[in-house]
Order: sequence, then structure tokens, then C-alpha cells
Amino acid sequence: MFEPVIAPSGTLLGLLQRGRGDGTLHALTAPRAEALAALNHCVLRDPRHDWQVENRSLYYARLYLDLSGELDEIEAHLFDVEDVLDTEESRTGLALAVLGHLASYGRRDALELLRRYAASGANWAWALDELALRDDDTGLRALAAPVLARFPADPEGEAELAAAVRDAFEPRPWRLWAEDPRESIATRVRAAQEAGCFDRWQRQMRPTGPRPGWSVQAVFEWAQQGMERGAALHVPAARCLMAVAGPEDRPEIVAAAEDGTDGARCTALRYLADSNDPDALDLIEAAVVTGTSAVVDAAVDAFERMRSVAAVDRARGWARRPDPLGAAAGRMLACRGGAEDKDLVLAALREAVRGEGPDAPTLWTLVDGTGRLGIACAAPVLRHIYRETASSHLRCRTARALAATDPSFPAGFAVECLWDCEETTREIAARHAETGDTRVVERLRRLAADPAEEAEVQTAVRSRIGPDTSAG
Repeated sequence: MFEPVIAPSGTLLGLLQRGRGDGTLHALTAPRAEALAALNHCVLRDPRHDWQVENRSLYYARLYLDLSGELDEIEAHLFDVEDVLDTEESRTGLALAVLGHLASYGRRDALELLRRYAASGANWAWALDELALRDDDTGLRALAAPVLARFPADPEGEAELAAAVRDAFEPRPWRLWAEDPRESIATRVRAAQEAGCFDRWQRQMRPTGPRPGWSVQAVFEWAQQGMERGAALHVPAARCLMAVAGPEDRPEIVAAAEDGTDGARCTALRYLADSNDPDALDLIEAAVVTGTSAVVDAAVDAFERMRSVAAVDRARGWARRPDPLGAAAGRMLACRGGAEDKDLVLAALREAVRGEGPDAPTLWTLVDGTGRLGIACAAPVLRHIYRETASSHLRCRTARALAATDPSFPAGFAVECLWDCEETTREIAARHAETGDTRVVERLRRLAADPAEEAEVQTAVRSRIGPDTSAG
């Protein structure tokens, strides 16, 4: 999937792409045609950097409802010839998930689109999963024939069918079809269910790597072979060392951490760090200076996993280093440092934003630590991250940190967070938003009554307005 192009945060499109609550609020006051154009752009060109974990579908579906938006452009996108040429889930997954939510809100046109696409579209399995949660038995039974027709009645086709049944996210349609009165359908589905169960059992029983009884050197060789294939096996290899290595093997492991092959060095560093070996910190520092990029990454990762007082003390000395170990030290202090480390964590936060921008992966930990340590003077930086990041998960973490550090949060960003795309952000807002704003009370009531809202959000809402959804 190509990296999405995100519009500036001050534009309607940029707000909607980020899933910010202000996107919905601005769309509801903008010209309807302009708002629908921006909304369709987002749904048809998924703006998420990580589409598998970031939420947008309910956010966009609610806006379609508020704008009484038509689904013509979604229909054209789903049934375009590109659907045959580009079968990646990422091309149509967001649109299908939005249709699923719209169907749950009673939009019949969305339900019909899902049925049509499940019968003929490339990403039919996703559409079927959406229907499994929303459609009735009659609608699902009508899809049995077109879905099974995708799989030829030969050994290869039956194997593909078994894999589809085995990997289905929602099993309801397949269970329904296994009891279909049409014997030809029921027989094929039941056979596929049995084959899928057997295949899963075989995969679970198949050995995938070294086991106790291997030598230390054999584990190192296995890790190196994986690295040469482009597979990072040093983490499972380090776990294996825990089972096969004894005290007498320590010199060999330390030697590998100093100058072994990349696979052996990464494995040894991880093992020694997890074992809290007294030489681990010195070996990690040396690896960052002399190792390849793979070794540096493994060394930094091993260091960040350490929990000892010695590791935190060493982090205080490394925090100002202009290298990956210095960045890792800042993150460690954010996670495990004390009040005396506030200045170092704040400096790391500012440097990360200045050097890598508001979407830097290192910010996730630093933002959490800023909130944990209650660094009030970090609020301006946090507000900048909140406005500019394209990651709705990072924005959620930033909202939590602002709630702990910024006195203006309840009357400011917390209000718009009630419309945010991430349920955890909405939950934070429900607990903190200032109810003197009439929009807040109205929104809380709506969230409390919305059957699609997450239980955690509704619990937070009720703690503010009571179970009868009256303002308190």
C-alpha cells in the first residue's frame, strides 16, 4: 500500500483524514457538497498510515448519516475495473467497513451494496464478514451459491475453499451454509470445515525452530540463517538460549555479543539483556558504535526491555547522545524514570519533534512518559503533536498526556475529542470535557444512546451525565 498523502491540518480534508473531532464539526457547518467531497476522498483513498489498527470507519459512517450522504461514489469505487486489477484489501476495506456501520444504522442501500459486492467483488471475504454481523439468515443464504462458485470443484479449488473457511473472521455464514437444505452446498462447506480444522492441527504440530537439546552454537547458526533470508529470528533464538544455555556457556555468548555474526550478535545481546547480565549494558553500548544497522536496532531494542536500576542510571548518562542509543535512553526514562528526569524527557520530546516531525515513532513512548511524569511545560509541544500528527493512535496518547498536563484541555481539545475516530480518545474526552459547553452535553447524550458506541465510552459518559442520560 502506498503511503497516503495527508492534507494540511488546517483544511477540512486534512482534519477528516486525521479522524479529528474538529473534522466532523467543520464538515457539519461547511457547504454540504464540499463536505461530502472531502468525506468521499477519505473513504475511497484510505488516509491511515496503519490501516490495520487505526479506526476511521465508524467516524466516517456517522458523518455520512449526519450529512445524509449518498453512496454513489462508494458504489463506483467498489465495482470499478480496478477491483479486478488491484485485489489488495486496503483498496476497498475502509469503504466496506463504512458500509457495514451504515447497514447497522439501518441504511438499506449500504446493506444491498455489501450483498452485491460479496457476490462479485474481489474483496468478497471482507464484505461477507460485515454482512455476518448485520444481515439476516435469508440474505446470507442467498450468497452461498455465488461465493462457492468462486472455488472450482477440483482438489485445488477445494483446498482454497477450506482455507477460506478456516481463515474467516466471522464464521456465521459458513455455519449457516453447512446446514443449507441444498445438499450440494452443505456437503462442500462441511468438508471444507473439516479440512480447515485438520490443517490448523497440522500447523500447530509442525516444529518451526530449535528446541531444548540444541547447542548454543546451533542456535546462533539458526539465527544467522534466518537473517540471511531476511527473517529476524534473534528474538525467538534468544528465548531458545534461555532453555539450552547454562552458566558454562556464558563466555561463548559474551564473545558472540562482542564480534559474532549479525544473527549471533543480535541473539546474544537480547539474551544477555533479558538475563540482566552485568556486562550487558557495556556490550550494548559497544554494539551501537561498531555494529551493522541490524545489530544497532537489536541492541537498542534489548536495552529498552531492561528493567534494572542500573539500566535507568545508564539511560541518564546516555540520554543526550545524538544516536539511536540516546533516543532509546530518552524513551526508557519516559517509561521508568522519576521526577528528576523530567528535563531529559522533555528535551527528548522536543528533539524528536524538531528532528523527525509529529509522526515520529519515538513520540509514542515519549508522549506517554510526558503525561506520566506530569511535565506541564510540555503542553505546547503536545498541542502541536495533537494538531499535526496523522496517526489517530498517537493523537489518543497525546490527548491523555494533555489531560494530565494542560489545564486548558477540558475546555479545549477535550471538546472536539468527543467526535474523534478513536474510541479511547472519545472515552478520555467523556471523562474530562467541560460540560458548560452545550455541545458537550448534547454529544454525551448522543453517545450514550448510540448502540454502535463502545461500552467503555458509554461507561465514561454515564459517569458524567448519569444512566438516564440527563445532564448532571
